[in-house]
Amino acid sequence: MEKVLKDTFLSRSLTVINDLSIDEQLFLYNQTRRLKEKWFNKEDVSEFMIKGNVGIYIVFIEPSTRTKESFINAAKFHKNAKVTIFDSNLSSFNKNESYVDTFNMLTGYSDYSIFIVRTKLEGTCKLLEKSVSDFAVRNNLIVPSFINAGDGKHEHPTQELLDEFTFLEKNNFDNSYIHIALVGDLLHGRTVHSKVNGLKIFKNVKVDLIAPQEILMPKHYIEKMKSNGFEVRIFESIEKYLKQKDIANIWYFTRLQLERMGEDILEKEFFLRKSVTFKKEFLPLLPQDVKFYHPLPRHKIYPTIPTFLDSLPLNGWEKQAINGYWTRIILLSMFGGALKYNSNNNTDICNNEEYIISAPVINGTKGVQKDGKRGIKPIENGTVIDHIAKGKGADEIFLTILKIRKIMKFFDIDSADGIFKSEDGKLKGYISLPDKYLSKREIKKLSAISPNITVNIIKNSRVTEKYRIKLPPKVYGFEELKCKNENCISNPIHGENVKGSFIRNNNGELICEYCETPHDYNEIWDI
Repeated sequence: MEKVLKDTFLSRSLTVINDLSIDEQLFLYNQTRRLKEKWFNKEDVSEFMIKGNVGIYIVFIEPSTRTKESFINAAKFHKNAKVTIFDSNLSSFNKNESYVDTFNMLTGYSDYSIFIVRTKLEGTCKLLEKSVSDFAVRNNLIVPSFINAGDGKHEHPTQELLDEFTFLEKNNFDNSYIHIALVGDLLHGRTVHSKVNGLKIFKNVKVDLIAPQEILMPKHYIEKMKSNGFEVRIFESIEKYLKQKDIANIWYFTRLQLERMGEDILEKEFFLRKSVTFKKEFLPLLPQDVKFYHPLPRHKIYPTIPTFLDSLPLNGWEKQAINGYWTRIILLSMFGGALKYNSNNNTDICNNEEYIISAPVINGTKGVQKDGKRGIKPIENGTVIDHIAKGKGADEIFLTILKIRKIMKFFDIDSADGIFKSEDGKLKGYISLPDKYLSKREIKKLSAISPNITVNIIKNSRVTEKYRIKLPPKVYGFEELKCKNENCISNPIHGENVKGSFIRNNNGELICEYCETPHDYNEIWDI
């Protein structure tokens, strides 16, 4: 019996490379390979074309030539699709109009819409995916797809697709191993940030990072690569890299993104360029099978890959750029329903982990009186929050108490607080709230403000319930949440009225759901 395939890519979005599973990415690369073979063999390629009333909107709010033109031509391959190209200089985005409202309105103009969006604000496509999907459901419309064509210094997932396809071509589509050197501005380069997860299509990965400390890849991305099982090595310049013998056969260069650098880094521009620019005298030190790649365009005066290399076998960047056309055709084919794939993809990041844990109440009356002797105002009914910032200094405990009071709005009710020593000699703080019982939502909020504390529920002078709370797997839904990244679409300065949302990683950091900036739990509150 023939297997029935589902339109699993309809209404899907590509906001970061991880939105496609490894199997789905490999499906895309295999379909791209098929399309190229059929095209150059002059065979029928209509199976890849989108059918029906589909609108493809190319919305580049940040200037672009290469990516924009690549998408325009890829969209025109789909002859039945309605292609609309936005001129950002004339659009509503320059009149301080809401992103969400604009895309909500556009969603109703076709039976089904695919939006290709490039913006300086990080996490924009993630916001649109969530908010416009809600709008579509409310109005009985098909949920549209959003494709991130680059957002600030966050990610560039469609560039990652064409890069990985190019690497596979070089390896004759063997994905068992890759050894790659990432060279250049690894701090601001969103194309290399996408490789942190994009390279997972290879079963074994070795990554050499070549950049001075000032523009080295952010620490959380390096740690993520290691947690993905990559072997990671760091070198501060090409010259030092070439002094050792284990040299990658794939080099991926990026330009210095001066427009995103602060004055402290710009002062070192000459030194930084020298460290990551290839020189003619380096040629004899390269293995024979090395290929250079670059997302293009290069800097016209100070290219990290000088133009004297254009005619050499090292040149892999020209075919790489052309592959952008083919991979983007296939991406649109998938999201437009022309290509079907039976996927078991599960994008649910959060889990049902218990982070509010009931603890045994050994002797409720004794516990209340014992605390009372240490300075807590005895209460007959209410809540005592205990073990606040246990083991920290008195100043930090005091500031944590103030933070809890401010965020939880405890200043408006009768209460008491203080600092004392626990039985093990460590300092801890407490807040007692007479006649106040915390709701489940309030306890959830408290767990993200000050994890590892204890909440005691007291009735008739006895502790009747005790909860030990940990940092939750996801923190969202509270007005006071704020991403510290000022380039994030959720940051209040951009006026999109987005509530902050954070997901805890394996290291205990809270990752912004929009721009993926890591935070300590103390950094997510706008106070």
